[in-house]
Amino acid sequence: MKRALLIVDRGSREAEVREELRQICTGVKTESRYYYSDYCFLEVVPPCIEEGINKCLESGADAITVVPYFLYPGMKLKDSVKQCAKITKTQKLNLVITKPLSYHPLMTEMIMDRIRSLKNKENIQFPDRECDILLIGHGSSDKNARNAFVYAVNTLKPFYRSVGFCFLELDKPDIDQGISGMFRNQPKVLILMPYFLHKGAHIKYDVATEVTKALTKYPTARTHMTDHLGVDKKLIDLVIKRAAEVEKKQNGSV
Repeated sequence: MKRALLIVDRGSREAEVREELRQICTGVKTESRYYYSDYCFLEVVPPCIEEGINKCLESGADAITVVPYFLYPGMKLKDSVKQCAKITKTQKLNLVITKPLSYHPLMTEMIMDRIRSLKNKENIQFPDRECDILLIGHGSSDKNARNAFVYAVNTLKPFYRSVGFCFLELDKPDIDQGISGMFRNQPKVLILMPYFLHKGAHIKYDVATEVTKALTKYPTARTHMTDHLGVDKKLIDLVIKRAAEVEKKQNGSV
């Protein structure tokens, strides 16, 4: 069987997003047995989901594993699954769809890796138990998305002095409220982590703008921001693990 792996991302016009996805797909192909690996988008820009599936078939693949490349089980995930299911039924494809990236210990490890890298880069000498962490999520009107984000936040709490969260949009607390709440704890150092997969417009412009505005209230505070998740060997491993889970179920192995 020639199996393809297709990542479905939300979609962005930023060139950096396409490059990150290209590297993830290349890593998946290198680290696994997949005959073909590629990405497509739910919205915003092509290639759309149908194009992505057709490219898999044109490559010679006779089975497709679709990975919804989302941090949260929100509305965008549901839209991706619906589109894939409709195409699968219409074309009678051998296609399975994985869980999203949420609720997996590798996500916690990647967040901690970003924090560790920042501490090394900025020569932050405080031990983790004396550091305060604020995760910044995108935000969603979907309760399941919020729950998945809060779950990730809670997994970090045993390792740091305090861990809070806030959202760029669509949910509360917003970034200003989140930062203000963290400073009520009088942190020695506040580390911000943008919990985003890509260096899209939100990371390049929106998050930075909102953080800068919020921090004008605290001009002498020691505050640093980590990198987003981006391209990571652990993300590649997680994609492969999610794919293996659903393929085992399809084959009746679990």
